[in-house]
Amino acid sequence: MKVLILGVSTAQLDAVVELNKIGCETFTVAMAKDGPAADMSDHFDIINVLDEEAIEKHILKNRIDVVYSTGTDIAMPVACKISERLGLPHFVSSEAAYICNHKNELRSALSSDCEGNVPYQVMSDIEKINLAFPLMLKPSDAQGQRGIFLIHSQDEFEQHFSEAKSYSRQGKVIVEQYIDGLEISVNVYMVDGVMRFFVASDRDTWSEYTGLIHRHIVPGKTFNEEAERKIRCLAEDSCRRMGIQNGPVYFQMKVMESKPYLIEMTPRLDGCHMWNVLEKSTGVNLMHLTFQHLLSNDISELDKWTGKVKPMELVFWCKEPKTYMKQSEFELPEDAVHHCFYYEDGKYIRPVNGRFEKVGYYIRNL
Repeated sequence: MKVLILGVSTAQLDAVVELNKIGCETFTVAMAKDGPAADMSDHFDIINVLDEEAIEKHILKNRIDVVYSTGTDIAMPVACKISERLGLPHFVSSEAAYICNHKNELRSALSSDCEGNVPYQVMSDIEKINLAFPLMLKPSDAQGQRGIFLIHSQDEFEQHFSEAKSYSRQGKVIVEQYIDGLEISVNVYMVDGVMRFFVASDRDTWSEYTGLIHRHIVPGKTFNEEAERKIRCLAEDSCRRMGIQNGPVYFQMKVMESKPYLIEMTPRLDGCHMWNVLEKSTGVNLMHLTFQHLLSNDISELDKWTGKVKPMELVFWCKEPKTYMKQSEFELPEDAVHHCFYYEDGKYIRPVNGRFEKVGYYIRNL
């Protein structure tokens, strides 16, 4: 089987490594050969992951069987739309992938009767905000925690408006009611409309950088059984509303007074290597499951799921952008069971979120 992965970051590297293990011929494309998946794949070509026409020609020329992406929202609508046109295997509709990639569209699609939705306002230009502060200001369709600000006044909104808008391909921003609760991640796997895998984990962010992830802790310890039941119900309801029947789905939520609120959802594996820590914690390899399901409708990996979750954590090493890598600056715990650096010594740290960039991670038991 020939598989094309859109993008070449570390998230796509995980996919390429898995595909190589199961014997697929791997292809990658990106605007530049600036990520590790490019070298690991069998073939790389410079193509913008948003250029549908060029990608479709590439697929037909190389007789590719599947096009997919992991860890990036912007490529998912493209992969789904091309798969629909060419009759290639895919999990979700291009419409659902598009909506999940646009925060304003997602809020609208979930509608006001969704228990975990939050009040919001969408703007192309500076207007009077009609919601109570504090609020989260975000680009309507960016990813990677770019252009996100916690604002407490109309003046702060106007101060950060242009920067937030600059990250939006639509030229829009969204302000959402700030939920003063604990952050969690939720990884689920759907099969024919049934949630067959569910793990909620604590999401610990850097105090100095709003929204930027520091570590994931599984299973989550900051919510009780009643909150977990509500979290699962919100995930199931959101998938139903979006028409997501199959494949992986990743959620970011906040829990306040045992009630979960949906911050983001996307029909793909997350970009934080959660499949890796979850495989070590639950025995289920979501990366392997995703491609076996997509390529051959094989979901036998789920037979390993017992519902038990071994306590573990995934911790990110981070560094300021536009600096240079020095691995010895970062401490690797003796009890780490896995680790990975994104950069070799002396390599330039590229700005992604522009504030505090991931340069590697480790996993350990708790």
